[in-house]
Amino acid sequence: MIIPTPKPRLEVNQALKIQGLKRTGDEKNLVGWDAMNPRHPRNWSSLRKAYDASIIIFLEFYTTAATAARNAQHHFGIGETLSVFIYISTYLLAQGIGSIVLPPYSECYGRKKLYVGSTALYSIFCVLISAAELPAAGAIGRLITGFLSAVPSAVINGSMQDMFDTKEMIWLTLPYMAMANLGIAVGPVMSAYITAVWGWKWVFYVAAIVTGILTILLLAIRESRPTVLLTQEVRHLRRITGDHSLQALNPDKVLDLRSFARQFAFRPVQLLFTEPIVAAVSIVCGISTGLIYLFTDILPGVYESFGLTTTQASLPFLALGFGFLPNFGTRFLEYRKTARRRQRGERVIPEHKLTGYIIAAPVLMIALWWFAWTIPPAVHVHYSASVVPLFLTGFAINEFGIVLVGYMSDSYRSYSASGFAALGLVRCMLAASFPLFSGRMFGGLGPNKAMCVLASLATGFCFLSPVLRIYGERLRKSSKFAAHCVDVDAEITCERT
Repeated sequence: MIIPTPKPRLEVNQALKIQGLKRTGDEKNLVGWDAMNPRHPRNWSSLRKAYDASIIIFLEFYTTAATAARNAQHHFGIGETLSVFIYISTYLLAQGIGSIVLPPYSECYGRKKLYVGSTALYSIFCVLISAAELPAAGAIGRLITGFLSAVPSAVINGSMQDMFDTKEMIWLTLPYMAMANLGIAVGPVMSAYITAVWGWKWVFYVAAIVTGILTILLLAIRESRPTVLLTQEVRHLRRITGDHSLQALNPDKVLDLRSFARQFAFRPVQLLFTEPIVAAVSIVCGISTGLIYLFTDILPGVYESFGLTTTQASLPFLALGFGFLPNFGTRFLEYRKTARRRQRGERVIPEHKLTGYIIAAPVLMIALWWFAWTIPPAVHVHYSASVVPLFLTGFAINEFGIVLVGYMSDSYRSYSASGFAALGLVRCMLAASFPLFSGRMFGGLGPNKAMCVLASLATGFCFLSPVLRIYGERLRKSSKFAAHCVDVDAEITCERT
């Protein structure tokens, strides 16, 4: 009998060099990424990153667009408020719950399996919503799909941070934030035309087909969480060296689900209630997103009062959605200002990137006052006069999301997904509530006065930017999350300069 000769063990330093890893931290057994390791997500090829990012962004767009509350109201013969609650508010509230649980899970256990599994289940439950013969069954389906939609909605920011550095994120925040708001705006248009041709249930049958195809495409993306990948790398390193004392530098490591629940599942709530920056960003972004959902409820009636048909009255939503076009100009302005500071050798801090918000806050204020006094019954002008402020509103709301979410990401780096989860919870709660009271508010006050209330609220947004510019750095330095995450990010990522 021939006994196989065991493979010789590699010396640890040699194995580290081969795998593109390095010892790091104060403890000699801790292992981290080497700067140019090609397996680190930030060093993937441009084609690989473009594919993964595009699929995830389109998933976020489509899961946001799939809704048909008004059509369900007529089919089931239920009230408008109940229909909005079942098909919009329930979905958003469940998404808010998912935003708390799922992003920390993705930080600890990986992102890919969440994307694939949630999208497959989303497709299945869209079929069940379409087949439902009772409103309660539709509510359960929307509750489940809403929870599942938190994966692209809340995890996407963490995925982008995994793959792209700060310079690239200046441009990449725009596509995925714009696609989310475009999805909200396109949803009523899409559902109106699908319903007119095939019937309202086909809104969800089409959603099932599209998300089914996306499930297949998501199988080709890669896991992007650096700490998860590093753990796999170190596991292989222990195997080839025989040194089982080696450990991955992984601040997200948990021993079991109980540890996960205790340490990570409540992190977004902790950030929301202990971090002023997270709270302020969440509230402003929540209110601005709630405005879009409010418009989905009131705009059809407003434009039908101009004499447009039901399908024609859905088209002004496109002005909201395509408001992202001027955002390219503010991104270019932000990029140039950041580049000039770096050329002068100045330190670039998150507060330097608030220029877009400083522009957008007064734009939103002006746009809402403009819209308030270009619609019936108080004013009778051509409907196009009120479409222009919708376009400006879309720009401002996109800019809020892009700048403030980017500001929060730059401030909390390693905890950005959890910060985004806190934002997602507040945004979903406010977005779910706005359509519920909009009918009564517009019915009681009239469209013009009701819009003046919203314009007055938007006026208050103008005061946030000077507060963040003056006190933002002080708040970050006093935060255990914001102060710690910069050090952690330097260890576990390889940001190129």
